[in-house]
Amino acid sequence: QVQLVESGGGLVQPGGSLRLSCAASTSIFSFDRMGWYRQAPGKQRELVAQTRRWGSNNYADAVRGRFTISKDNAKNTVYLQMNNLKPEDTAVYYCNAATPSLDDYWGQGTQVTVSS
Repeated sequence: QVQLVESGGGLVQPGGSLRLSCAASTSIFSFDRMGWYRQAPGKQRELVAQTRRWGSNNYADAVRGRFTISKDNAKNTVYLQMNNLKPEDTAVYYCNAATPSLDDYWGQGTQVTVSS
């Protein structure tokens, strides 16, 4: 069973930065795409950023230019660098991985709170 373990969440002031990590229990080459989603209270889960096996990345409009997704294949880890954080970025952030055969995996989530 594939496991995804997120870390790096926390409380940060507006304008601050955080880096989230998602460590996979298997080679991330197994996945066609990996990404970060978030869910704020009372809202649906939404895609924040996604990276594909061979490198193309895409971002939600709300985070483009502030967030960067990257991966370290040797460490089987995907990162989300979040800069210039805003209160509206407050949410639980989930790591997701999908295989070419459409198997879908989720991490347990990590809380990000942006508040002064």
